[in-house]
Amino acid sequence: MPAKTVQIPTPDGLADAYAAFPDDGERHPGVLMYADGFGIRPVLREMARELAGHGYYVLVPNPFYRHGPAPLVELPEHIGEEDRPAVMARVMPLIEAHTAERVRRDADAYLGFLTSRPEVRTGPVAVTGYCIGGLWAVRTAAAHPGRVAAVAAFHGPVGVDGPGPLAGLTARVHFAHAESDLSPEALGELNQALDAAGVDYTSEIYPGTVHGFTMSDTDAFDSAGLQRHWDSLLVLLDGALVDG
Repeated sequence: MPAKTVQIPTPDGLADAYAAFPDDGERHPGVLMYADGFGIRPVLREMARELAGHGYYVLVPNPFYRHGPAPLVELPEHIGEEDRPAVMARVMPLIEAHTAERVRRDADAYLGFLTSRPEVRTGPVAVTGYCIGGLWAVRTAAAHPGRVAAVAAFHGPVGVDGPGPLAGLTARVHFAHAESDLSPEALGELNQALDAAGVDYTSEIYPGTVHGFTMSDTDAFDSAGLQRHWDSLLVLLDGALVDG
C-alpha cells in the first residue's frame, strides 16, 4: 500500500500531510481524514492505510502545521490515563489556536490538493474525523457543500457550533458518539436538529464506549467500537462515493 508524506500549499504556508492510496494504477474516491487532537502518529497512519485498502485515496493533514511539522508533541507509544494530563497540557494550546476560520481556510486548500491528485477520481469527496477532528470535518462539509458528499465524525463534539453548521450540510452524515460523551436526551436534541435541517444521517451512541474509543494507542480503545466504526464508515463512503 503506497504511503507518503506530502506538502500542501495553504494561504498560511505549507501543511505537511500523510497520504495512503491503492497501488493499482486506477483513480479512486478521495477522503480527507482529520486526526484527533494528538495529531498524526502511527495509529492514524495505520487507519489511513486500512481505509486506503478498501479503495480510497486518504489524506491526513497536520492541522497544526503553523507551529511546525508533525509530530509537534512527543507522545508515549501508549497514551495511558497517567500520561493524558501532561499530553493534553501541551496539545490544548494548539487546538485552541486552530479557530473555525483557520479550519475553513485550510479545508479549501486540503480539498483542492486532494481533488488534484492523479490517483483521485473526479467528483465529490468525503471527510471523516476523530474527536476534535470530527468537529473540523463538520465545519469542512458545511463550508463546501458542493465538494463533500459524505461526512463522518467519531466521538467528536459535532454539536458545539449549534444548529447553524448542521443546517448547511448537504452531505450524507454518520455521527458516532461515545456513551461517556452524550446522553440519550442530548442525542435526541442533536438528531432533532438534523431532522429539522433535512440532513440524510445516522447518529447514534456506540454502547459501552468512552471518548476516544477508536484510538488503539489509548486506554479508551474499544475493539468492538473500532470495528463498528469501520462497518459504519465503509457503508457511508461506499454509498456516497461508489454507489452514488
